[in-house]
Amino acid sequence: MKILTTASVAALTLAFASEAIATEWNVSLWGKRRAFTEHVEKLAELVAERSGGDFTMSISYGGLSNNTENLDGISIGAFEMAQFCAGYHRDKNRAITVLELPFLGVENLDQEVAVSHAIYDHPAVTEEMAKWNARMLMTSPMPQYNLVGTGDPRVTVDSFEGMRVRATGGIGSMFESVGAVPTSVTSSEAYNAMESGVVDSVAFAQHAHLSFGTLDIADWWTENLNPGTVNCPVVVNIDAYEALSDEHRAILDEAVDDSIDYYLENYADLLEGWEATLSEKGVEKVTVAADEIVKLSDGAQPIHQAWIEEANANGLPGQELYDLVQAEILKAKGQ
Repeated sequence: MKILTTASVAALTLAFASEAIATEWNVSLWGKRRAFTEHVEKLAELVAERSGGDFTMSISYGGLSNNTENLDGISIGAFEMAQFCAGYHRDKNRAITVLELPFLGVENLDQEVAVSHAIYDHPAVTEEMAKWNARMLMTSPMPQYNLVGTGDPRVTVDSFEGMRVRATGGIGSMFESVGAVPTSVTSSEAYNAMESGVVDSVAFAQHAHLSFGTLDIADWWTENLNPGTVNCPVVVNIDAYEALSDEHRAILDEAVDDSIDYYLENYADLLEGWEATLSEKGVEKVTVAADEIVKLSDGAQPIHQAWIEEANANGLPGQELYDLVQAEILKAKGQ
């Protein structure tokens, strides 16, 4: 019979303790690895590195859930972390849709990060996300959207009349206000919708036009329409977050800023090569005249007011959230 010595008991105890504190999180994304997901990839890398391998993340691109059901998966604890876009289910995340209003005036990704995180920290957002057992972790900052399309370029307000466009959230509302016909097919469905003629154009940020193939079948791209963007947070399951050890929770929280910084650097590289990409794929870069953009921007104001009124009707501090966005934009611009 084998006799356990004090030393061997101590070794076994240490081994069991080490095993007990090891944590692996499942992370639900979609599509494929791309600029839009690089901060999540970096977060997983940093968390594993800084925890000595005791806290790891297994990232799945569509294997755990589809993109429109990630928030539902978080709510039932099907996985610990997920990315989602507000426009996919506006009724579930009304408060953050203020960030998707058209022509807010955000000019770059740094401003997008600052404004998004200010809204994420608002008690109304925290409370609404808690209904889904979700805690905001970080944003997925994207540049202003622009259109790719087939056929003749659409560069005037009049030319948008009847245009079938893949556009969600406030951008979709803006196009609808000038006679276009928006549809909210998911990003993964956009290529097929465009190829089959279900839509004439698609509104995306640059990385998505590349990742989802819409640039491959486009004839033109608007370089300066810049009507707004969508907001896609990364959230964690509250129970999983609170179950982390103090050390692992601190590692996760502290890795967020570094992950965002990495994302911004990576996206800057993508933008730097954008002109060459357009040329390579034979896509014409078209410019929308300033007076046409003014028409669109002026027409966006009723959409802003309607959002405030709808938010108030749903028990949210609509005006307060809207004013916070405006104040944070000015602050981010140093004004």
